[in-house]
Amino acid sequence: MAEEIPEFCKAGVVTKYGPDFEVKVEMVPVPEPGPEELLIRLNATGICFTDLHYAMGDMAFPKMEEFGVRSPGHEGAGVVVKLGSNVTGWTIGERAGIKPVWNTCGSCELCFGNKETYCPFAQWTELMAPGTYQQYIVSPARYTTRIPEGVSDYVAGPVMCSASTVYRSLVEAELRAGDWACFPGGGGGVGIQGVQLAKAMGYRPVVVDSGDDKRKLSMDMGAEAFVDYKQAEDVAKEVVRVCDGVGAHAVFVTAVQAYRTSISLVGTRVGAKVMCIGLPAANSVTISTDPFFVVLKNFELKGTLVGSMEDTSRALDFARRGLLHPIYELFPIDRLPEAVEKLRHGHVAGRCVVDFNA
Repeated sequence: MAEEIPEFCKAGVVTKYGPDFEVKVEMVPVPEPGPEELLIRLNATGICFTDLHYAMGDMAFPKMEEFGVRSPGHEGAGVVVKLGSNVTGWTIGERAGIKPVWNTCGSCELCFGNKETYCPFAQWTELMAPGTYQQYIVSPARYTTRIPEGVSDYVAGPVMCSASTVYRSLVEAELRAGDWACFPGGGGGVGIQGVQLAKAMGYRPVVVDSGDDKRKLSMDMGAEAFVDYKQAEDVAKEVVRVCDGVGAHAVFVTAVQAYRTSISLVGTRVGAKVMCIGLPAANSVTISTDPFFVVLKNFELKGTLVGSMEDTSRALDFARRGLLHPIYELFPIDRLPEAVEKLRHGHVAGRCVVDFNA
C-alpha cells in the first residue's frame, strides 16, 4: 500500500566543506524519482570514514560540492515508497539498500564481468548523487539491492559498504581454510565485519588495534588474537609469533595508518598478500618494498574497491544466517553530527548507525 510522501525530509548536510567541515541536520525537499528510479524512505544509514573524506575533499576524486551534493553517506537501508513510470520488477513496500556506487553503465566489459564497481561510467553515491544522510533518496531500480527478511536495517545499512567491501577483498585474497588473516584496524567498522566474515569462511583472524573495548569486541567476534599496537613492544614480531612464527597469509588494511607497516606483518610467509582497502587522503601514504623480497617470497600487493552487486548480496546472506552480527552504536537523526564527530576523532568501536525514525 502506498504511503503518504512528505514534501520535505530531514537530512544531514555539509554546511562547510574542507578540513574543518561541518555537518548539520536540515529539512530538504523530497526528490521525485525519474522513470527508471525508485524513491526509497531510509530507516537507517551507517556512517563511514569515506563520508568524512568527501566532506573534507582530501581524496583523489572530484569534490562533492562540484556536483551540488550536500548529503554524504552510502550505507542506506529502507523501503520503496514510489516507483518511476518505467520501473518493473519492484513493488512499493519492498526493502531496499543503497551502496557506495549509485549506478553503472551496465554494458561494458567490467559490468559484464562482476567488476562493475570499476566501470568508467560509474556514478558514486554522495559524490554525484545525494547520499544516505538524507531520509528520502532516489536510486536506479536496476542497481538497487534487495534486503532479505531476517536482516534488520541497522545491520543491512553497514553491509552495503563495510561488509561487502571487505568480503570482496577476502574473496580476492584467495585464502584457504586455516590461513591467518590479519586486520590492522580490525576493531573499526570495516575491520570488525572482516573479522566475522573471515571466521565464517574458515580463516584465522588476528586483529591489530588498541583499547580494551576493541580487544573485547574483536575476540567476541571471532578473532584468535588481539595485538594492541600501543602496548606491544614490536607489533610485527608479535603478529608473526601468533601466526605460527612465520607471518600472516594475508593482511587486510582498513586503517590507512597501517599501510606503512603492513608488509612487515607477513613476516617470512611465502605467497603472502597485503590487501589494500582503506582510502587515505591524496598523496599522504605510499607503500614500498624491495623487489628482491617480492620475488623471493612470491609476495603480492593488491587493491580492491567496494563490493559488487553480487558481493553485497552474499554479505547480506551471511547476516541472514546469523554469521554477521550487528556491531553498532545507534544515534537518532538529530544527533547525526555528533556521530560524525565521534568517528572523526576515532572514538568508535564498530559502526555508527543513524536511525531516521528515532
